Amino acid sequence: MACMSACLLSVSAQVNQILGDWKTVDDKTGEHRSVVHIYKATDGLYYGKIAQLLVGDPEAQCVKCEGADHNKPVVGLVIIRGMKYDADKNQLYGGQVLDPESGKFYYGKITPKDGTLILRGSLDKRGFLGRNQTWVRN
Repeated sequence: MACMSACLLSVSAQVNQILGDWKTVDDKTGEHRSVVHIYKATDGLYYGKIAQLLVGDPEAQCVKCEGADHNKPVVGLVIIRGMKYDADKNQLYGGQVLDPESGKFYYGKITPKDGTLILRGSLDKRGFLGRNQTWVRN
């Protein structure tokens, strides 16, 4: 029983490295663009929503998004959707990431590294065709 509690605490501590508020960093300019809040939902999956825009119009809408997200305010928009936690790799995976600038969804993977998060967005599930962004704790 004590071992099970210790293991659960260890997993909780690992996933806590990912949860919370993160500043997104433009991978081309290095500019901090927004704050994303990553959380675990009641369905047991992980999501992230834009909590604040650091550049541009704070009342911007997702004009290039489709469906229910079309013309939604960017602040409050859920951009990380339906990810699962892999305790062995200490990462979130398997969900989708929305780029509000293009309105496109990508396969996503999020891994903590040296106090930052590495977000990998890709066109394929394996992550070969894509790019990384490094986010910093807010």
